[in-house]
Amino acid sequence: MSELITLKATARPRAGKGAARQARRDGNVPAVIYGNQETPETINLEYNELWKQVLRGHFTSTAIELDVQGTKHIVLARDVQVDPVRDTPLHVDFQRVGKDGVIRVSIPMHFVNETQSPGLKRGGVLNIVRHDVEVYCPYDKIPRYFEISLEGMEIGRSIHISAVTMPEGVSPVIKNRDFTIATIAGALKGEEETTTTTAEAGAPAADAKGAAPAAGGKAAPAAAAGKAAPAAKAAPAAKPAAKK
Repeated sequence: MSELITLKATARPRAGKGAARQARRDGNVPAVIYGNQETPETINLEYNELWKQVLRGHFTSTAIELDVQGTKHIVLARDVQVDPVRDTPLHVDFQRVGKDGVIRVSIPMHFVNETQSPGLKRGGVLNIVRHDVEVYCPYDKIPRYFEISLEGMEIGRSIHISAVTMPEGVSPVIKNRDFTIATIAGALKGEEETTTTTAEAGAPAADAKGAAPAAGGKAAPAAAAGKAAPAAKAAPAAKPAAKK
C-alpha cells in the first residue's frame, strides 16, 4: 500500500499568470486545491520538496496531506504540468478527498513468472490489453500495483479482472463485465504442422525421371510412352563431279 506523504504549502492570495510567474521566480511551484464542493484554493509549494516527491514515483497515485499554514487537506494530485524542455513541474492540480475517504485511481499491472509460462516458452507473446486498471479504494490503502503470475499459462489463455486479487475495500470501476487484462497469443503447434503440410502439397512435383524443372519454371515435355524420338534427317549426298 502507498503511504501518506506530507507537503507544506503557503497560501497564494492572487491567482492568474502573473502571480504564478512570480511564484516560480521565488523558487516555488503554484498549485490549486479543488473538489469536495468547496471553494478552490490557490497555494504555493516549495520547489525542492515537491520535486523530491515527484522523483520517488507514483506521485499521482499517492494520497498527500497538504499542510497550508496549519490547515490540513487530504488530496490527490490529478495533474502535474511540466516544462516541455527541462521536464520540471510548473503547476499542480490537487483534488480533495471526500468525507467517505474513497477515491478513484488507476493502478498499474505487473506480470511475473514469464519464464514459467509454457505458452511463452513455445514462442507465444504476452499481449497486454490493459496496462492499468481504474479502481475505487480508500485514500490510505492505494495499492502500488496489481501482480499477475504467468506460471502455467498456455497459448490461447486469457487473464480477466476476476483473476486479480484485490485488497479489502478495493474494487474495479467497471463492475458489469469480467474484462480482459492480457492474453497469451501465438499459433498452436498443430496449426503450424497443418500450414507446413499444406505448403508442401502445393509445391511443384518433379517429372517421372526425377528431373528438376527447366529454367524459367517450366519442365520440358516428356516423350510419349513407347515412341522413339524422330531421328534427325540425313544430310543430302554430294553431287558427282562434272566430266571434262
